[in-house]
Amino acid sequence: MSATTTIRLPPDLRARIHALAKQTGRSAHSFIVEAVERHAGYEEQMRCLVEEAMAADMDIERTGEVYRADDVHAWLARLAEDGNALRLKPWQR
Repeated sequence: MSATTTIRLPPDLRARIHALAKQTGRSAHSFIVEAVERHAGYEEQMRCLVEEAMAADMDIERTGEVYRADDVHAWLARLAEDGNALRLKPWQR
């Protein structure tokens, strides 16, 4: 069962949503629900990306291992060509 949530939309946004819903043959409700679902997914992905980046940064601080950008680009090019390029060896900073 769905819960009801009330939101107050500015009149211009409400008009845009209703116009888009009408043009697409959908209800304003379904349009709003889809928009909220998409944005929630985006926010979840961003939080995950930030968490992964912070963990990687902590790992760099812990190990001191990093990769030169030129080496990474060359490795990606080799990987795109044959798919079996050997993994890069990190260097200590």
